[in-house]
Amino acid sequence: MSQPAPHGSARLRLLPNLIFSSRWLQLPLYLGLILAQCVYVFHFWVELVHLIEAAFGDRQALDILIKSIGYASEAEPKLNETVIMLVVLGLIDVVMISNLLIMVIVGGYETFVSRMDLEGHPDQPEWLSHVNASVLKVKLATAIIGISSIHLLKTFINASNYSDKVLLWQTAIHIAFLLSAMAIAATDRILAGGAKASNGH
Repeated sequence: MSQPAPHGSARLRLLPNLIFSSRWLQLPLYLGLILAQCVYVFHFWVELVHLIEAAFGDRQALDILIKSIGYASEAEPKLNETVIMLVVLGLIDVVMISNLLIMVIVGGYETFVSRMDLEGHPDQPEWLSHVNASVLKVKLATAIIGISSIHLLKTFINASNYSDKVLLWQTAIHIAFLLSAMAIAATDRILAGGAKASNGH
């Protein structure tokens, strides 16, 4: 005849369950990031509409674009190649940040909250099939480098409107991001190699 479980063990079982269930507290955070994604989509289309209107000669749309990209010129402002390039780079920047949000929302939910059971789904992202905390960390670092590169390129194209100090600091910060990503990737590779060696023994 089996004996009933001790009262202390039942209390201990309740506590781990409570702690494990606390992962659902992250759900509102991911929902908030989805709302932020909506704001980025709206901002993207506003900028794109202004660019199209400026291409058709709308002076007010051109002024809004020039103000948003921080472009200044001694000549009368016009939709030249530099302005178009800066606006397009801004749109690419929005897309890359949006991609970063998707990685955080989908990868973070799958890793830290609950499985999505997307195995076999035709639209399952390739990277999601082997995502974990380490892979997500490396992918986020790589995405941040890409975003920083776009910002740095925008600054160099519009370098005449920035001081040497700003150019130097932006370059230094980009290099710091690059070195940090390399360090994260190297650490992840070392830890993965150590785990394989332990499993081999």
